[in-house]
Amino acid sequence: MAISEKMLRLRKEHGWSQQKLAKKLGTSGPIIGRYERGEMTPSVDVAKKLANIFNVTMDYLADDTGTLTEIKDRSILNRIIEIEKLENQDKKTIIHVIDSLLRDAKARKTYATGS
Repeated sequence: MAISEKMLRLRKEHGWSQQKLAKKLGTSGPIIGRYERGEMTPSVDVAKKLANIFNVTMDYLADDTGTLTEIKDRSILNRIIEIEKLENQDKKTIIHVIDSLLRDAKARKTYATGS
């Protein structure tokens, strides 16, 4: 997915108009429209600002190949980075807890939807 499509989707997920995003970014609504239509590509500095505004990673925002991280939530990525820094036994313990919580969440979702 191109940066233009991601910008549009993220803006709509936040419930913002082009004008509101433009104000947050320090530009104009028509410029946001040109970015979203793919007529212009944001500079690296603008892309960094957008990533901060949307609280996503630069990789998520800029990658259009689908080969980079699929993690768009910066807080999750930061947690993964912190886990990577731990000793192996601590990593294993945390992963075990996460796996248990994920299994429980999936089970709740399955039973809630009746599937």
